[in-house]
Amino acid sequence: MDCEFPTVNSKSEEIIEIFKNTKTIAIAGLSPDASKASNMVAVYLQNAGFKIVPVYPKEDTILGEKVYRTISEIPFKIDMVDIFRKPDAIAAIVDEVIARGDVDTVWTQLGLVNNEAALKAKEAGLKVVQNKCTKIEHRNLF
Repeated sequence: MDCEFPTVNSKSEEIIEIFKNTKTIAIAGLSPDASKASNMVAVYLQNAGFKIVPVYPKEDTILGEKVYRTISEIPFKIDMVDIFRKPDAIAAIVDEVIARGDVDTVWTQLGLVNNEAALKAKEAGLKVVQNKCTKIEHRNLF
């Protein structure tokens, strides 16, 4: 599998502002398995004070939070969507995020890049971070 190089991305100063302004993070692909990266990152973010909203095709609760099947189903404002899904799934998630109209940031985890979807998100007024880990970035900056 080829991994794109991110051509659309936020700089460190922007990432600091994103974290300062983010309270609620929907995590697309949040696994209930504690050994998976998505779960470890979610636990870290939860412990750092963020409200975590799991988006996963199964389970009723993960990390004590109600699980939603899609971004569209979440009935309250989301500040960030943190994506742990394969690059070919990113475009559909970005479309859902744009359709909501209330999300500020789309973030794709390490190794996940979809420049076409990122450009679409940026053109829709969203902040975009690609190929970076929210846990690592937050821990390094705060």
